[in-house]
Amino acid sequence: MIPAVMPTYARADLAFERGEGAYLFGTDGRRYLDLIAGIGVCALGHGHPHLVKALQDQAAKLWHTSNLYRIPEGERLAQRLVDSTFADTVFFTNSGAEAWEGATKLVRKYHYTRGNPKRWRVITVTSSFHGRTLAAISAAKGEKLIKGFGPLVDGFDQVAWGNMNELRAAITDETAAICIEPIIGEGGIKAATPEYLRELRRVCDEFGLLLFFDEIQCGYGRTGKFFAHEWAGITPDVMCIAKGIGGGFPLGAFMATEEAACGMTPGTHGSTYAGNPLAMAVGNAVLDIVLADGFFETVERTGQAFKAELEALVKRHPTVLEEVRGNGLMLGLKCVQPSDQIVPELRAAGLLTVGAGENVIRILPPLTIGAAEIAEAIAAFDKVCGARATSGKAAANG
Repeated sequence: MIPAVMPTYARADLAFERGEGAYLFGTDGRRYLDLIAGIGVCALGHGHPHLVKALQDQAAKLWHTSNLYRIPEGERLAQRLVDSTFADTVFFTNSGAEAWEGATKLVRKYHYTRGNPKRWRVITVTSSFHGRTLAAISAAKGEKLIKGFGPLVDGFDQVAWGNMNELRAAITDETAAICIEPIIGEGGIKAATPEYLRELRRVCDEFGLLLFFDEIQCGYGRTGKFFAHEWAGITPDVMCIAKGIGGGFPLGAFMATEEAACGMTPGTHGSTYAGNPLAMAVGNAVLDIVLADGFFETVERTGQAFKAELEALVKRHPTVLEEVRGNGLMLGLKCVQPSDQIVPELRAAGLLTVGAGENVIRILPPLTIGAAEIAEAIAAFDKVCGARATSGKAAANG
């Protein structure tokens, strides 16, 4: 008999009643160190007092009016994002998938408006993930994403991640844009080199394409800069963001230059809920924290320290772990042994992590995590990896 909640998730048998900073407190009475942060969403941890107050204050005044009218806090949030990024304009959404879809529409509308309607296809790369809508899974083409959901939406041509020769060869008169995550998340925490990103910018300029970055997971301070592409010293034409932008409240956005957004005129796109007063109040509260002096620098230092500890962990447990991936506080442990077995063992040890492609354990802690919590995490990793190494030796000697 099917449960009331549609069984599309392989949920752990664990529920939480409250959170505080980098910790979650389960209904089982245990405290867990959260290195998932809602899959990179709770960027400022749980129960951040500034976010809580902003939500409570706004909830007592006004929740929803629709986009039939002006929303002043949304205008303020958009202007702050424009002032801090490459973008000239912002459209707010409820989720990352909606942000990616909206940005894809913008790409097509740009070329149509500029007199090139035949340009509508987008080049994507292997191991990518852009959401669960039909168009998003058609762009990513992962076997687990698309199985049973065909026929796929046309318009997406995939090339090998990091292979510029293959990418150049895939460009045709119908190509409109190149879409890539500067750090691939779901596909295994693979960071693009600065030169790769710069070459993508050069190719887009050469062929008249839009450079489209998906920074839903790697953006909003996670790498130690506001957005990951900043490390390469280049800018995209359009970008979608979500996760950390709302600190736990459902919120996303796509952003673009004035030129790229030339086709986005009244009536071309919309949403009933997106950009509502509640979301905008929280979005501004998040920006208050992440744009404060020294925040990104602290994330960078913390990420470097955590990565160094993880690299030492790999050296101590070479039969369990293979390498550390990622930048800032978007890190991954590529495993020798099955990661989907290690994740529940870490959970039993009080440490919450999440898997990714290529046998990787993803580590996406709150950006506010401190040295004591990192030490606690490493101790839990040591405990689990040590037990695995010992059991492996025993099995080999048995």
